[in-house]
Amino acid sequence: MTTLTPAPGLLGHQTHDDLEYAVGGTYTRDAAIAMVWAIETALGKGDGVAVLDVIVWSEAGARAYGGDAAAAVYAEDPDASVHDRIVISAISQGRVA
Repeated sequence: MTTLTPAPGLLGHQTHDDLEYAVGGTYTRDAAIAMVWAIETALGKGDGVAVLDVIVWSEAGARAYGGDAAAAVYAEDPDASVHDRIVISAISQGRVA
């Protein structure tokens, strides 16, 4: 299994027409919004875990997500429904004095 590293700057507001992020059936093309949704979802659940799926529709979208390595992974199986699945864990520890 290949672990992908998102392209530099992806955690900001970089977008691509062939790149989507999904959290619990809600979709966006903005990685930062998806991460906020994932954290909010995790905090709202008893287990503190949410899943953020990266959905790629083309080799160019894969390259925007993770550079040449991600494009190579996409080329191996372009019909995969999820290009990368990120499990987000967020646990509120309450007030800290």
